[in-house]
Amino acid sequence: MPDDLSYHIDYNVWIRELDDGIVEIGFTDIAQTMAGSVIHCMPKKVGKAIKKGKSLATVESGKWVGPVKSPFTGEIVEVNEAAKSDATILNRSPYIEGWIVRINPTNYEEEKADLASGDDAIARFSEYMSEKELEECIHCEGFEA
Repeated sequence: MPDDLSYHIDYNVWIRELDDGIVEIGFTDIAQTMAGSVIHCMPKKVGKAIKKGKSLATVESGKWVGPVKSPFTGEIVEVNEAAKSDATILNRSPYIEGWIVRINPTNYEEEKADLASGDDAIARFSEYMSEKELEECIHCEGFEA
């Protein structure tokens, strides 16, 4: 799991803080592995106001259709057009090219308390995977796990 990211364990998403206060959000490797081959990624539109815990995108695979929940309240400022046109990017590169949306969060400092990173994220995802009886499914993409 990349060390430069934060993770929302319950929503199974990763968060990358960008320099301008914007956050980039994507599906974790665990989420894409559980979903299987992703065939559609339909993010909400730019300008859409999103509340924490509500859907910022819908993802469809051969096994599953469901929401990608937002870890923040804010406004979508950019969607990943590459993921919209070829959703398999979420499987091939979940932590680099497979981001889904960028959000301008309105309550970042308070809401980031629900995130985990580093060893804490690894421990919490390990517990999550044990509860779900999942095998290890982390792709490193050049990062140390």
